[in-house]
Order: sequence, then C-alpha cells, then structure tokens
Amino acid sequence: MLNRDQQKPMISVIVVNYNGYEHIERCLNALGLQTVDHEVIVVDNGSKDKSCDLIRESYSKVRLIENKENIGFSAANNAGAAVARGNYLAFLNNDTEPAPDWLEALRNGLDENPLNGFATSRIVYLDDPSTLDSAGDVVTLWGGAFKRGHGTSAADMAQPADVFSACGAACLFRQEVFKQAGGFDETFFLVFEDVDLSYRAQLLGYRCQYVPSAVVGHVGSATLGRVSHTAVYYGQRNSEWLYLKNTPGVLLVLSFPGHLLYVVAAGLYYASRGAFAPFLEAKWNALKGIPRVWRQRLAIQRGRRVSVGDLWRRLERRWLVAKIREKRFDIRLARLL
Repeated sequence: MLNRDQQKPMISVIVVNYNGYEHIERCLNALGLQTVDHEVIVVDNGSKDKSCDLIRESYSKVRLIENKENIGFSAANNAGAAVARGNYLAFLNNDTEPAPDWLEALRNGLDENPLNGFATSRIVYLDDPSTLDSAGDVVTLWGGAFKRGHGTSAADMAQPADVFSACGAACLFRQEVFKQAGGFDETFFLVFEDVDLSYRAQLLGYRCQYVPSAVVGHVGSATLGRVSHTAVYYGQRNSEWLYLKNTPGVLLVLSFPGHLLYVVAAGLYYASRGAFAPFLEAKWNALKGIPRVWRQRLAIQRGRRVSVGDLWRRLERRWLVAKIREKRFDIRLARLL
C-alpha cells in the first residue's frame, strides 16, 4: 500500500520564487496548514539570496526546482506544471499568505459548475486585509486589462461571481484545462501572462469563478516593484500581444479605434510618470513580434468554441472609472513605500 507521500495529491501548488527569502517562509508555512491534500512545488528562478537553502533545510516535503537563471514567471510556472501530479494546478505568488482553507474553498468553488475551468481568489493586502488587491481580472473590449475591485473595500467583494480572468497571484486551474489552453505563454516572461491564459481558456468555453471565501494576503509587487520601468515595459508590450492573439476578427475590427485611443492615453500617463522610454520600447518590440503572434493567433482562433456575441457580452466596456481609480490607488500606495 502507498503511504501518504506516495499517493497522488489532489492539488499541486506551484510557487515561483526569485530572491524571495523574506517572503517564502511565510508562504510555505501557510501552505502547510491547508485543509486538503496537496503537494507544493517551488520553482526558483536563479535566486542569489538564501531562499533555496532555507527550503532545502526546513521544508523537506517541498519539491524544489532550481533554474540557473531567471527564465521568467511564465516559463517557471510551466516548469512546475510539467512535473505536477495533481488533478488541479494552483498558482501562488511567493509573497502571499493564504488562509488555511484557501485551497479547499477554491476547489469547492470551481466544482460548483462543470463549465468552470478555473477559479480566482479574494486577494487582500497583507498589511491591510480590509483593502482588496484583486477579485479576478477584467478584460476590456479595447484590449486593456486590470484588477477587478483593486483598492476597494474587501467587504464589498464578498459575493461569488463569474469573472473573465483569474489573477495569477492566487488561482486554481483544472489540469486538463491548463493543458488544453496551452499553459502560460513563455514569450510574455511576466505581466499579463495570467490574463492571456484566461482569455485562451475562455475562448475554449471555460468559465472563471471568483471565490470570495478563498482569501489570500498579498504583499503585492514585492519582486517586481510598483510603477517600475520593468512593469511598464512588460505590461505595455504584452498587452498588445494579448489583444492581437485572442480577440476574434470582428471584435478586433470594431475595437481597434478604441484600442488606439487606449494606447495614446497610456502613453500620456506613463510620460507624466517619467516612464515614456520603456513605454516606447515596449510598443516597438510588440510590433516586431507581430509575425510570431499572428501565427499564434491563427491557431487560437481556429480552436475557438464560443461565439463572438458571447465574448462581446463578457468583455468590459464601462471600464474608464475603474481604471482611473486603480491608477490613483497605486500612485498613493507607491508614495507610502
């Protein structure tokens, strides 16, 4: 008879780590308190601190994959998924502290509806649990994406909901859905890789369930840094690829004028924040990647199982007020750091 450690776990939790020594212990301790059977896989992206030493010495049951260099958030998550044994794949940032029933709540919420292919958590700020970081992600018709409810009261997001995208900081996918959608796009490296994967899963007909009882505390941008040039570059480059790859042709044509306006508005915003150089570099490199992205697009659109009308109803059109509120909140937060 197999012992507990040899049995196939129900859920595989994948944590990507990059110089996360100050956070990883809290995250792994919280995972050790989870109420359902699971395995933990940490994929380290060439950390130069002592986080790998800590994991090897103190967490013998954690499977540690050590990359020699930083291969990116997308590729590292894929590497963890490739060796995962669970029927469900949970993705969790290293600067988080999930509640003890987090995994159980996500799994139960996911299983409530057979159309649910993935689920997302109620992510709150670790130092202020009354403030929401994310209740899933919103994707706009114009090609933008932002955190749902970001900066609002966590108590206001207490109801389950069918949302468009999971937030990759704390989410759960059925393993077969993750594989069908093709996993994370490794060319994204980081930023919007979760929205891109969610969009592809939506095109296949799977829904995302927001589970408010699945609560996770999040430091937020601990590795990347808020309003950093790195975040601007990858966010602005990847947003173009996200839009071009996944938007069906009819919606692409209808939304393109609005998308151009969105790009101009973003450029003006980042110019005002002293980040116009990475913005321009991002857009230039996005253009250079179009031939490859177009080939991806052809394959994705051939496999689409949902109607244009259904996507039209699910993509957000009244987004401006929420986006402005999100940016103002992030600016205030950055000033406190």
